[in-house]
Amino acid sequence: MTSLHSAGRRRRVVAAVGAVSAGLLVLSACDKPSPVATVTVGSDTVSSEASCYAHGEEIKPDELTSCLSDKDVPTLTVDQDETVRFGVDPEIAESRWVILMNGKPLVADSERTYRTIPGSIFFSPQYGAQGGSTTVAIQALDPDDKARTTGLWTFKLEEGVS
Repeated sequence: MTSLHSAGRRRRVVAAVGAVSAGLLVLSACDKPSPVATVTVGSDTVSSEASCYAHGEEIKPDELTSCLSDKDVPTLTVDQDETVRFGVDPEIAESRWVILMNGKPLVADSERTYRTIPGSIFFSPQYGAQGGSTTVAIQALDPDDKARTTGLWTFKLEEGVS
């Protein structure tokens, strides 16, 4: 009777080892997710993984143009009197980042994990706004060369009724 218990136990151990091995194989085939960026207006928040992310490597300019023109991006409604809060994972902040409005830098680069911008700026022609919506992006910079982009998170802000 001892050999029956040993045989059953061995089968369970072999099955468990096989399941763990299969799980590790599946995980090793997955891409590492990008850090997350968040935009908050009032009590509404949207978070997103990067539109483009190169895990510390440079994203080529033609790829950036494609990422900035992505139409399927998280959207928030912004009243001109509200504050828009941008937040990034510490991994992004460590290498510095900047907020882009319609593809142009809106503020100086930062190593903080959050920034706040008055909502009125996003719809002001003085800052390049056109119409009732604006594309904003968070651009992760290469810490050794700020001219190089390593990640881009894109969002759309729509003007709310004042």
